[in-house]
Amino acid sequence: MTSPSPAGLLAELHTAGAALTAGLDRIPDGGERAPSTLPGWSRGHLLAHLAGICDALARQVEYGRRGETVELYDGGVEGRNRAIDLAAGHSLGQHREDVDAALRRALAAFDALDGDEWQTPIAFRDGVIFDAGLALWRELVIHTADLDAGTGPETWNREFCSHLFDFLAARVPAGTRLVLQPVALPPLALGAGGSTVVVSGMVTDIAAWLAGRKPSLDSLRATAAGDGTDLPALLPWPSAMPDPK
Repeated sequence: MTSPSPAGLLAELHTAGAALTAGLDRIPDGGERAPSTLPGWSRGHLLAHLAGICDALARQVEYGRRGETVELYDGGVEGRNRAIDLAAGHSLGQHREDVDAALRRALAAFDALDGDEWQTPIAFRDGVIFDAGLALWRELVIHTADLDAGTGPETWNREFCSHLFDFLAARVPAGTRLVLQPVALPPLALGAGGSTVVVSGMVTDIAAWLAGRKPSLDSLRATAAGDGTDLPALLPWPSAMPDPK
C-alpha cells in the first residue's frame, strides 16, 4: 500500500471538502436534529465535531509552520467533548457557517504548504503535517457518509479504501490474520496471527467494516478454513489522543 503524494492528498482534500458541502446542502431545515449514523449523535453533534476537527487540524499546520507545537484540542478530550455538546444544538444555518469557515481555514492551511513543509513535526500523533492531512481526509470522507445525507461508503474511492486498510490494520486483533479479498482487486493480508479469516466483498464494504461503519452494498462474506464464519470483532479505532483519566 502506498500513500498519496502531497499534491495527490491536497486534491483529495478539496474533493472531500466539496462532497461534505454538497452533503450539507442536502440536509433539510430541521434535519440537523435528526440522528446521524453514529450512535448517540445527532447530525448537529457530527457537524459540531466536523467544524472542531477542521479547526484543530488547521492549527496543527499553522503552529507547525512557525516551529511550534500545540495540542489537538484545547482541554484535550474533555475540551473536545464539551465544545461538541455546546454547539450541537445550533441551527442548520449556523452549522453550515461554522463548517464552511473551518473547512476553508483547513484547506487554506494545507494549500499554503511548500513541498518540504509537509514533513514538519507537529504534536498530532507525534507526527508531521502530512499525517494531519491524512487525518483530515479520513474525517471529511467518513463523516460525510455518517451524515446520512444521501451518500455512503459506496462513494469512497479506491485510494481512500487503500489508505484505510493501512491505517486501520491496527484494529486487527492479536492472533488474527485478516486476508482481504476485494472484488476485482488483489488480495491483501493484515495482521500476523495464526488464525486466518478471509473477508471478501466490494472494496468499499470492506473499508466501511474496518472503519466501524455499515457496509452499504451488503457484499461482505467471511470464511475460515473454507467455511463461512462471522466477521471478527475488531480492536478500537487508533486514537489520536489519550483517554482522560
